[in-house]
Amino acid sequence: MEKQGILKRLDHTLLKQTATWEQIKKICDEGMEYQTASVCIPPCFVKQAKEYVGDKVAVCTVIGFPNGNMTTAAKVFETEDAVKNGADEIDMVINVGDVKAGDYDKVLVEIKAIKAACCGKLLKVIIETCLLTDEEKIKMCEVVTESGADYIKTSTGFSTGGATFEDVKLMREHVGAQVKVKAAGGISSVEDAEKFIALGADRLGTSRLIALLN
Repeated sequence: MEKQGILKRLDHTLLKQTATWEQIKKICDEGMEYQTASVCIPPCFVKQAKEYVGDKVAVCTVIGFPNGNMTTAAKVFETEDAVKNGADEIDMVINVGDVKAGDYDKVLVEIKAIKAACCGKLLKVIIETCLLTDEEKIKMCEVVTESGADYIKTSTGFSTGGATFEDVKLMREHVGAQVKVKAAGGISSVEDAEKFIALGADRLGTSRLIALLN
């Protein structure tokens, strides 16, 4: 695959707790230079980053990150605040405990509430595949499809594992045709990126790909 074919699917990411504005600014500069799909950054930098990049690259941020077990009201507030600050895309983390309890209706209600708070901005739902059984992953594909979210996403990159080829293949097979798939966490080579795309990933979340492509 050509380099730009990968870059246009890349959410160029920096979510480390130690991130500084200078590091975020560098991510933004690279996102604009290489025409990535977005830059994915912590919520505290969204307003400054949006003012810096304008419309030259989409600004993505994370909600309920990384554990997902905040209240729905807190996640909705986070989302509203991020959108007000200029976020173009929202990556939310589900409450994995609710999935483990089999309370899929509660998970669905929460995703729908956050989708409403997005005010038309893209919503990606992180299901943290490394913590789920295949049965739970398939059920979450159904929930995300029903919710009206735009993407289902494998991982935060802050748990016990990241994206796998098997999970992306499973998600693509079980999610609705209108829902796209994002692979994130542990993508460490151009070859892996190409394989994820071939398996049906429309977005890739990683901090490494630009350096690897160069």
